[in-house]
Amino acid sequence: MTILIPSYEPDERLLTLIHHLKEETEGASILIVDDGSGERYKPIFDSAAEAGCTVLRHPVNQGKGCALKTGFDYVRQNGGTDGVICADSDGQHLPEDILRITDAVRKNRNHIVLGSRQFTGKVPLRSRFGNSATRMVYALATGKPIQDTQTGLRGYSSEMLDWLCKVPGERFEYEMNMLLEAPKAGYDFVEVPIETVYLENNKSSHFRPLADSAKIYFPFLKFVTSSGFSAVVDFVLLFLLQWMTGSLLASVIGARVISSIFNFTMNRRYVFNDGQGISVQKSLPRYFSLVVVILITNYALLYLFHESIGIPLFIAKLMTEVFLFAFSYLVQRKFVY
Repeated sequence: MTILIPSYEPDERLLTLIHHLKEETEGASILIVDDGSGERYKPIFDSAAEAGCTVLRHPVNQGKGCALKTGFDYVRQNGGTDGVICADSDGQHLPEDILRITDAVRKNRNHIVLGSRQFTGKVPLRSRFGNSATRMVYALATGKPIQDTQTGLRGYSSEMLDWLCKVPGERFEYEMNMLLEAPKAGYDFVEVPIETVYLENNKSSHFRPLADSAKIYFPFLKFVTSSGFSAVVDFVLLFLLQWMTGSLLASVIGARVISSIFNFTMNRRYVFNDGQGISVQKSLPRYFSLVVVILITNYALLYLFHESIGIPLFIAKLMTEVFLFAFSYLVQRKFVY
């Protein structure tokens, strides 16, 4: 089993982790990727090499995703057949928890094993909020709840290495992309509870709250943007057709058909596949089957809110769109594209 540790500007905690792992494991190979830390940190990596670790170096900082993929590719090229355990270098992952993930990987081939923190006790606010937000976004995106979407302690069997090297992302978004791509690739998850450890209020983390959060949420934000533009088209056409025809049913159908063609084109090209993946011949019938379901539900809810209850059309439309938004994203990601 290879223990892969991506590291950027580490301190002595990296060496402490290495020594503890050496004491408690037999035959484990420790692979460290120096992600462009620079000359100032060279003594730490030299000490790691002297302790028996393999150290790979990036000349400049490329991001955690790149460092992980460098490690995965090295294991793949050098015939690793057992599996890979990824751990952070800042002391947040205890050796005994790393060993538990190792055991779980051996028992669950072709699964992503997640070391899931339970977030009990004193947890920094940004960490508690960040994980809660990504957990909610991930559940909306996939319909599959995960306790800890941001854990850096993860395990993979060797059969997954080719796929891991192809998952998009260069920095912290890589680990979220991996979770998003896994169900489509046929990989399920196993969660193993681990200790929640934050040292000095997690100040050693290199996570950039704004820039890295934007990248983590980017797949979802693209869908929000596409849906937003489509909703504008739908809103304008709904009121225009209502004014022209006086028929709510005709207005809903006409607005939805035109806005759905626009939305299909945007989602297929920019949101889910970047213009690649499943063919138009397959995705188009699936998409418009979803459109029919949403159209019927849309009309039923609008009729209920506006005609039966008497809620103004504008407010009724807003309530309906919010209700259908999460359902549409989930179905499109899992079944349409």
